[in-house]
Amino acid sequence: MQITETTSDGLKRTLKVVVGKSELSERFDRRLDEVKDQVHIKGFRKGKVPLAHIKKLYGKSLMSEVLEKAVNETSSQAIAERKERPALRPDIALDGGAEEMEQVIEGKADLAYSMSFEVLPEIVLTDFSTLTIEKLVAEVDEESLAKALDDIATRTTSYEPEEGRAASDGDRVTIDFAGKIDGEAFEGGTGEGMAVVLGQGGMIPGFEDGLEGAKAGDARLVKAAFPAEYPVKTLAGKDAEFDVKVTEVARAMKPAIDDAFAQTLGLEDVTKLREAVSEQIRKEFDQAARTKVKRELLDELEKRHSFALPPSLVEFEFNQIWAQLEKSLKEQGKSIADEGKTEDEVRAEYRGIAERRVRLGLVVGEIGEKNKIQVTQDELRRALIEHARRFPGQEKLVYEYFEKTPGAVAELRAPIFEDKVVDFVLGQARTTDKKVSRDELMKAVQAATEA
Repeated sequence: MQITETTSDGLKRTLKVVVGKSELSERFDRRLDEVKDQVHIKGFRKGKVPLAHIKKLYGKSLMSEVLEKAVNETSSQAIAERKERPALRPDIALDGGAEEMEQVIEGKADLAYSMSFEVLPEIVLTDFSTLTIEKLVAEVDEESLAKALDDIATRTTSYEPEEGRAASDGDRVTIDFAGKIDGEAFEGGTGEGMAVVLGQGGMIPGFEDGLEGAKAGDARLVKAAFPAEYPVKTLAGKDAEFDVKVTEVARAMKPAIDDAFAQTLGLEDVTKLREAVSEQIRKEFDQAARTKVKRELLDELEKRHSFALPPSLVEFEFNQIWAQLEKSLKEQGKSIADEGKTEDEVRAEYRGIAERRVRLGLVVGEIGEKNKIQVTQDELRRALIEHARRFPGQEKLVYEYFEKTPGAVAELRAPIFEDKVVDFVLGQARTTDKKVSRDELMKAVQAATEA
């Protein structure tokens, strides 16, 4: 095998590889020897077919297999010998036309092909000990605890129908309805037996107000308006009228937060309930604080590492992001024009996001490789179990998906690997704690994630 570099421009490489006809002949003979005992030809016993006869019948197809395998193996060997790190799978083009390839297949000419690819850039990692990261620490205050307990009680609220009760805030009203816009019925505007809890804001503006004071058996004309930002474009900003029939009004029976309530949740008493909820809130605060720390750390890593990006990786990432955007807009019945920007402006914005992702991906990968950070099979197994738990009753389908879908396991491995790299860097960086309130923590996290 001969390897010649024909292009070296920035990160772009083109190699010409020549596999001699003598080597191809040796490969062909080995392949012929592999199949001679497997060939079934009428008139011959298995394993007794003359090689010349096999060659005559199957020579071209066997040589095609040999050539394909030769290209795969020699291209990998060429990259390994040069210690190249391709950004993506190389593009391979056979040299010559049909006549030249016929000569190769017949064993009369060398196999020559070109392989083009982009290499990963050299990355000089920053000194992580010079990084300073601020971690926000929020204590579980009584207000946060009281709100969390109240939310639990609200979620376990039961409803008791009352004959003749006039619906008020907090009541559950069960209705049948038919909506119209400009006198015409619209898709999704009708329903039966729908439960609406007044005051929760689950309906479009004006709808719940129109049910105030209603009793079982009442018929009402309710006027409401779809918000301008409503996801269904054909309904956004439109006024609607609904013919509503109230079938039931039920009073909310919200439980008191006491020992009896704690016992319904499997806890000994209200003290144990408070402790359990406090611990859960503390974990949520810690997770929120980590989200902010991680974002700021990744931002700092991006700032400190400047290098040329492989255009193919950026284009691949951009195409994925753009496809997600188009899908999202289509589902909402919107277009790029609705974003208030030109397509060129939106494309430039998302290309910047693609470049950030590629740069950070390469930096994170380099940190992991140089420091031998790996994701274990046990970590993958735990992640798979946790993922499956999100789909109760469909766990088997989830396992089958990850078992049979190529690349699916990478969906689990990538975030684990990234978190392990972040932990490694944080272990070397200077971190300082800053005590804040719950609201300050959440505002800081929101600002970090929206940046």
